[in-house]
Amino acid sequence: MQRFTELCFTLDETTKASRKAEALQRYVASVPAGDAAWALYLLIGEPLGRAVSASRLRLWACEAAGIPEWLFEECREAVGDAAETIALVVPGAGGSSPQGLRSLVEERLLPMIDSDAETSRAGIEETWREMDERQRFVWTRMLTGGFRAGVSRQTVLRALGEFAGLESRVIAHRLMAPWQPSAEFIRRLLSPDDGDAEVSRPYPFHLACPLDGMPETLGAREPWCAEWQWGGMRSQAVKRSGRVFLWSRGGELINGVFPELEEPMASLPDGTVLDGEIIPWKDGVPLPCGLLQKRIGRVSAARKLREQVPAVFMAFDLLESQGRDIRPAPLRTRRDALERLLARQGAATRLRLSPVLTDAGWEDLTARRRHCRDMQAGGLVLKRYDSPYEAGRHRGGWWKWKIEPCTIDAILLYAQTAEGEREDLVADYTFGLWRRGQLVPVARIAGGLTGEEIRRIDAFIRRNTLGKFGPVRSVRPQLVFEIAFEGVEPSARRKSGIALRGPRIVRWKDKPPEEADSLESLNALLHPRDGA
Repeated sequence: MQRFTELCFTLDETTKASRKAEALQRYVASVPAGDAAWALYLLIGEPLGRAVSASRLRLWACEAAGIPEWLFEECREAVGDAAETIALVVPGAGGSSPQGLRSLVEERLLPMIDSDAETSRAGIEETWREMDERQRFVWTRMLTGGFRAGVSRQTVLRALGEFAGLESRVIAHRLMAPWQPSAEFIRRLLSPDDGDAEVSRPYPFHLACPLDGMPETLGAREPWCAEWQWGGMRSQAVKRSGRVFLWSRGGELINGVFPELEEPMASLPDGTVLDGEIIPWKDGVPLPCGLLQKRIGRVSAARKLREQVPAVFMAFDLLESQGRDIRPAPLRTRRDALERLLARQGAATRLRLSPVLTDAGWEDLTARRRHCRDMQAGGLVLKRYDSPYEAGRHRGGWWKWKIEPCTIDAILLYAQTAEGEREDLVADYTFGLWRRGQLVPVARIAGGLTGEEIRRIDAFIRRNTLGKFGPVRSVRPQLVFEIAFEGVEPSARRKSGIALRGPRIVRWKDKPPEEADSLESLNALLHPRDGA
């Protein structure tokens, strides 16, 4: 645990990727393989599970330190982080704990997830007493399931690749299949021989960077392929060894959720991997992408649901052909091969080719972009025809040119504590609009504000709480925020009857609540002709 603690502090204290990589490589070389596996699991953000809530952890820390809760809150305000405050106030050992990371996680932390409160408390306090201040800080971060470290996933993969003499994309590919931290797994991950690769394994997704400004900054129009930025579920379709595997971008195997897509995919040649988007589609046109929520998360889809929300796989890239990884090939080559492949499939209406927009110049493409909402698209994606398919987000090759967002001024109605690193703050908000003199909830948003703004709002909420129901606080409706979103969709599940697509907080506005927007203004966006 001491070496992992030193690693975490080193990663947090430097901004240079090269130094972070060196620290990671030294750690992997110096610790048992099981410790390295769990360090990798934590550093790339895999879900660990919550052993205890932040509020309960603060209470136990106060009692262990013999201080009142108000004093802890004062300390937290000064320190700025609840885990660091706990590490400072809780008494512990003069030296560091000799226990390794693997045994700490497997023997102490994981059993707490399913334990009763008293058992968990005893284990947590015992571990606190064994640790020094820095170890307590890292351990406390781990307990709430929202562990964060000052390093990106890409830096971790690059460091491991250099350590093993492999390309980072190979490491990323091996991590795509479901895995559990173990000494055996880390040895396989870093092995030059990948003969034990899973047949089902997808490739890491290539992500587009946001385009700030106009596309003319990219130079001439000719080298760029333009497509709709579909707002559905990014997916990969894998056909190997006679079987079809459908993967979400989050690394979840979603076979059975969209059986109507697996049928045409079964006719693909073995050794084929498609990248694309699952979108709701009916009668030749896309449906609001929010309808997919009715199907996502289900083990299977009933016939009635498939009829209500039919889906298509809109393919826009070919990553593997005849069992050969063709990601290093230029996009033009991959796209030509994709077009030939799907042409051979015939009229498989559920397996479609994402169209290339052939507008001659940037000005014409700008005009086409104004119709994105008609296509249920969030904007356009611009890809250089000579670009390879890379793992993660890389500037220069792929850009997402999003449509200008819609905005409304909404009132803060409800709030609750956030998840992850801000779990000690009330930072998960529900906003509402006026309807006939009453406020109606329209959107729930977490994040989007600076740490200082969140702390100020947290203080306001605690002073102006009208009532509590579970973790949710009803707040005096006085604060107005500008909310941006990509579009509006009907929703039978919501009291307002509508749902915002991609809502986010733009800013906190100095504006009286009476001047906030109404639900009628949103309905005008949902039904533009009626609202004219």
